Amino acid sequence: MSNILRQHNLITHSPDETIVLGAKLAKELKPGSIICLFGDLGAGKTTLVKGFAKGLRLKADDVHSPTFTLLNIYEGKGRRTLYHFDLYRLAESSEIELLGYEEFLYGQGLSVIEWPERLGQLMPKEYIRIELSHRAEFERGISIKEVK
Repeated sequence: MSNILRQHNLITHSPDETIVLGAKLAKELKPGSIICLFGDLGAGKTTLVKGFAKGLRLKADDVHSPTFTLLNIYEGKGRRTLYHFDLYRLAESSEIELLGYEEFLYGQGLSVIEWPERLGQLMPKEYIRIELSHRAEFERGISIKEVK
C-alpha cells in the first residue's frame, strides 16, 4: 500500500484540498482499483472524484454526479479511464447488473462508486473504502481503509 493510502485518517479544510487529495490517491492506485465512497449527501464524494480525474490527467471540470444515469465514463488523454458510479437513486441492485457493471469494475480503469452500500450482494470483495464526514462548513474528515 502506498504512503497516502497508509494514512487512515485525514482532514481537508477546503474543496480544493479534497481535490488535491483525490489527485494524489489516483496517482498511487493500480489499474483496476475500485474505490467505494461512503458519506452523507454533501460530504464531498463528488469533489474527491474530481481529484481522481485530475490525478489521471482528465478534466476535473467535466466531473459531475451521475445521479440520473448511474455511471459516467471519463476518458481522454489521461493515464486511464475513470468509471464514476453514483448509486444514490438505485432502487434494486439488479438495475446495476443491466449496465454490465462488471465490465467496468473489473477492467483496467479506475472505478469509483458513490453510495456503494446499495450494491448489496454485488459489493466487490476487494476495494479501497473511503469515508467522508462533515466536520465544519468546508472541513472534511476522511478515513481510508483497504478491504480484502
